[in-house]
Amino acid sequence: MILKYDISPKILEKIPLSNDERLYYAIPYDIDGDGAWIKGAYLLVTTKNIHIFDGEIIKETIEIKDLSHAKAEAKVGGGILVVTKDGEDKVLVHYSARHLSRYAYIARGINILISGRFEEAESNEYEKMCPKCGRAIPGTKYCPKCSKEGGFLKEFIGLAKPYKKDFFGVFVLMVLVAITTLLNPEIQKHLINDVLKGNGGFKKAMVFLAIMFSLSVAIVIINYLKSNASTKLGAKISADLRMKLFKKYQALPLSFINDRRPGELLNRITQDTTAIREFLEDVFCNLFAVLFIFIWDIIFMMVLNFKLAILTFITVPLVVVLIVAFRKAVYRIFHLQFRKNDDVSSDLQDVISGMRVVKTYGREEEEANRFKRLSGEFARTQRRNETFWAIFYPMISFLMGMGAVIVVYFGGLDVFAGKMSAGELYQFIAYTTLLFQYINWMSWLPRELTVLTSSIERINDILNQEIEEKDPDTMKDIEIEGEITFNHATFGYKSYEPVLENINVVVNKGEMIGIVGASGTGKSTLINLLMGLYQVDDGRLLIDNTDIKDINSKSFHSQLGVVLQETFLFSGTILDNIRFSKPDATYEEIVKAAKTANAHDFICNTPDGYNTYVGEKGYTLSGGERQRIAIARAILTNPRLLILDEATASLDTENEFMIQKALERLTEGKTTFAIAHRLSTLRKADRIMVIDGHNIAEIGTHEELLAKKGMYYNLYKAQIG
Repeated sequence: MILKYDISPKILEKIPLSNDERLYYAIPYDIDGDGAWIKGAYLLVTTKNIHIFDGEIIKETIEIKDLSHAKAEAKVGGGILVVTKDGEDKVLVHYSARHLSRYAYIARGINILISGRFEEAESNEYEKMCPKCGRAIPGTKYCPKCSKEGGFLKEFIGLAKPYKKDFFGVFVLMVLVAITTLLNPEIQKHLINDVLKGNGGFKKAMVFLAIMFSLSVAIVIINYLKSNASTKLGAKISADLRMKLFKKYQALPLSFINDRRPGELLNRITQDTTAIREFLEDVFCNLFAVLFIFIWDIIFMMVLNFKLAILTFITVPLVVVLIVAFRKAVYRIFHLQFRKNDDVSSDLQDVISGMRVVKTYGREEEEANRFKRLSGEFARTQRRNETFWAIFYPMISFLMGMGAVIVVYFGGLDVFAGKMSAGELYQFIAYTTLLFQYINWMSWLPRELTVLTSSIERINDILNQEIEEKDPDTMKDIEIEGEITFNHATFGYKSYEPVLENINVVVNKGEMIGIVGASGTGKSTLINLLMGLYQVDDGRLLIDNTDIKDINSKSFHSQLGVVLQETFLFSGTILDNIRFSKPDATYEEIVKAAKTANAHDFICNTPDGYNTYVGEKGYTLSGGERQRIAIARAILTNPRLLILDEATASLDTENEFMIQKALERLTEGKTTFAIAHRLSTLRKADRIMVIDGHNIAEIGTHEELLAKKGMYYNLYKAQIG
């Protein structure tokens, strides 16, 4: 596969490749061996060789068959591509940070070629490419650069499209408001000219007053209907967006969720959707009415008195220039305010969630000071923003006030000169008042649009995240037998930092595998892959010879049992927490699972038995009690594949004994993966896997590994003294 957007055909023509070479990868490197920036240099990977092209000639060629391994190492400000030849490491190229993920991909591709799996190398997909600018766009289906083209209007139309009927209804009401508002000055003109000055009599006066009263009542009624319709529309859109975001959060990979702060994600659902609702209720419901009135207001003023209209408009360009000049500043200051608000929300959520730790270490004052600092920064940002508006808004009002003075002065001269009637001047002043009233209203529009635009961008940032869409017809519902195969599996939470690399192992049905190794070697990552929380970057993970990617997620997880070291219980009853894994379980099934987990007796001793309420995360129960509830939750589904992650690591001897008995019943006949630091707990494992250096360092039975006197032997001896 040639990455055509990384190398142009003209440059490709300069590269002398042999006829039997097929180009797989081409990617630029931008730093030379001395650390200087360079351009036009490329690393080329073919079926046979790796070529280093400096922009003019191929300065070095290395045969792939002579290599044993390749890796991309992240360094400060960039990285290096290293290959191993004859047992020695060799640095091929240096590159900047912008190429980190690309070279991690290239390194994996080279390793695939080294192993002779050419077909897999060819099908290995790279980052997606933006069809407009050719940029790589990992993790999202929208290019960060091109997605902003079209601006706010495009985003707002996309948001409004599903609700076009509701928007049309509000639009019709806005037009009616505009028409009735514009009619009032015309009626008032005739009242002055035909009745007050022309002595039209009481009857004629009452007719005009009745029309004016009817128009006023109509304006009130239509405004009520418009506001009510806008409120309903805003509430509907806000509720739908909250649900979309919530579902998206659940569908997004854990890697995305882990990279974002909790307060930031929470604000997208709460504050940003509220901002959209408030815009629709307070701004949009008047927007088209204002524009409609504004345009016709100008037309009527020019028809009434062209000279006076031109004099009135003198101040309008100044107002427009001020609004446009400060538009970017408004956007910037409100964007900063949103970020500071996210900081406050995230810190508050962290402290509340970790209050036990805060109190345990007596860090209340320090955390209060930190929150005070963040809250102070947010308050200062808010204060600067409001100070800006406190200056900007009176400037607009002053300019518009000058326009009103001009109308009264020059209009009065025209009345004295007989060029205008008093009614026409009153009508003109009424239209001028409307004009400046709505210019005044529109001077606030940049602020409201900035809040709306920022909120839509932040929401779309989540909703536009790409999730691999799987065809339900191709997904398989399988009955798990329990054979697990890692086939050249490689994975890293960051693509340029693999945690597990080229894992190859077959686990037989019903086998118990112990997993040991130092902290940070990838033990938990391995079980995260087994639980389907992440997908391998390269290679395959097979369940009974079926790729885990092709298995229906609901079917797979319904046959999976998990007991973790840090047991999580939801706020609710013990019954609800056990039933979480199988919502349709009967009371009898729950009691049976609790008995198997050695949890029934302590549950019966609680104040309300199975209906006893446990607080957030279950901290009203002891660690052993929480663990047994977790085991009961796992037992309830009768899982075929079982994951145990340090299930007894932090328990006392009595609780550990009871839980070990429960686990023995749970694991019987099931394929089990168990992580343990206490190696004595793994003696009954069929095989023990030692993870080190991103790979499986050793695997075998307890006795076999002790006989090898390798890494496991040293770990075991260190524990038993």
